Amino acid sequence: GAEDTCGDPPAAPSRSVPAPQLSPEERLSPHMPESLRCDACHAIAFQIEEQLRKAEGKVGKKALKESDYIEVLERSCSQDWESYGVLELDGQKRLSGPGLPSQQPLSVLVSGGPWPGRLSKLCHGLVGERGEAQIYGAHRRGPAALRQLLCHGPKGPCAGRKERPEPRKAPQNEL
Repeated sequence: GAEDTCGDPPAAPSRSVPAPQLSPEERLSPHMPESLRCDACHAIAFQIEEQLRKAEGKVGKKALKESDYIEVLERSCSQDWESYGVLELDGQKRLSGPGLPSQQPLSVLVSGGPWPGRLSKLCHGLVGERGEAQIYGAHRRGPAALRQLLCHGPKGPCAGRKERPEPRKAPQNEL
């Protein structure tokens, strides 16, 4: 029986990471759960920013024509959103995917299912509420302006929440 163990690496300690436990609302509702709307908005702002930047790159960084940015916004909201999902971090459910803060390496991401449809629906709703021209204007001012418009305004999904604190600047002498 010595051949069976000879040369085998020692067994690594196993870790168990459970998938997030989703409530009936989180599993079944067609709408993005309230607790995930802020994360979803940041994902949407990131995708819109990426798509508009690509489109502008094709025309040499010039401003897009209205018909072009409307088409880009439609395409942004109608994408498949399959790279997004929900995970549990320190007992709190968070949306995860491109443009969102990276999460701990040891977590289970539940993607697909209702999440892509919810992101698409929320994206179309935000574009409809804010308007394509206003969104494109915010994009031209920069990613922070777009996130502010879509997510952090008085009626935005992140309203009342602190945005991640910016690093404090050293006070400057006034002389």
